[in-house]
Amino acid sequence: MSTLLMIDDDDVFRELMSRRLEHEGFRVAAFASLEAAEAFGEEAVEVVLLDLMLGPESSLGAIERLNRRFQPAQLVVLTGYASIATTVEAMKRGATNYLAKPVAFSQLLAVLRDDAAPSSPPAEAARRVTPAELEWEHIQRVLLENDGNISLTARALGMHRRTLQRKLKKHSPF
Repeated sequence: MSTLLMIDDDDVFRELMSRRLEHEGFRVAAFASLEAAEAFGEEAVEVVLLDLMLGPESSLGAIERLNRRFQPAQLVVLTGYASIATTVEAMKRGATNYLAKPVAFSQLLAVLRDDAAPSSPPAEAARRVTPAELEWEHIQRVLLENDGNISLTARALGMHRRTLQRKLKKHSPF
């Protein structure tokens, strides 16, 4: 039985996903914070599921620490704030896959069971990028440059912090 370490601050999502994964044969250790997960005593962790945004902070910086601590076969980043910039950064830091929430459970299982190649955007016919997509990508890049700090990002973008927070609460336009 594979041990799966899940770190997600959404209580409902964490509980639901834990039950479903346990039903599929995984031994799940689920935590709401990085601190609690890093204190987990088990050494043999095959899979880490990591939410990109834990509270107001980005968890990108934790990817390398989690890989060193647990040496999982897979470290999958799950996020409701998907962007090309964060995908690239997560993969550079050692994530093996990056999935946007809401994720289909069948897709997640395929990734966890290694039935699928690492996630990549589907090859689409050439299409025009919308202004909303461009804005989202730019915001994500500046947010990444500011280590997830909303106030610094808002200042860098020349917008009010609350406006930026409202834009970030919306799901990715992709």
